[in-house]
Amino acid sequence: MPHIEVDPTLPGIIGLFDYRPETAKPLSELADVLLRGPSTLSRGERELIAAAVSRGNECVFCASAHEAFAAAQIDGGISLVEQATRDHESAPISAKLKALLTIALLTREDGRKVDAASVKAAKAAGATETEIHDTVLIAATFCLFNRYVDGLATELPGSPEAYTDRAQAIVEHGYV
Repeated sequence: MPHIEVDPTLPGIIGLFDYRPETAKPLSELADVLLRGPSTLSRGERELIAAAVSRGNECVFCASAHEAFAAAQIDGGISLVEQATRDHESAPISAKLKALLTIALLTREDGRKVDAASVKAAKAAGATETEIHDTVLIAATFCLFNRYVDGLATELPGSPEAYTDRAQAIVEHGYV
């Protein structure tokens, strides 16, 4: 049961955004820029970073949602996404994406754990400084989103299909 009274038909962050539209607007805009804006990382890769951080934070709503959103936009679909969010080192993804996921998960744990060695490894795997920047910002932002959703004990959707149903709307229209 949520800690505050939100529309029970709107699960997760959707209900919180409905509750406070004035805070929803800048948060939605930030998510849209980070996950859909211009980048050398694909939308699917950026969603995968968000999903991995959310899975690491044990935020069921955000992990499930962003896994579905990544799966809709990345070759390999949900099988690849689940592999990468549970054990990115053994997942069949590029060395660059593995290195960026390492940075994202270090950021999730404690931003100060992102060290020169992890950045050097990402650069050696082909990551640009902008990609490293964006990975850290996506990870930090999703720590905020995860704590927002779980800190207010939001409800989960009634079925797992709700995430895949929402994925197509996100792919087509974004977060704003």
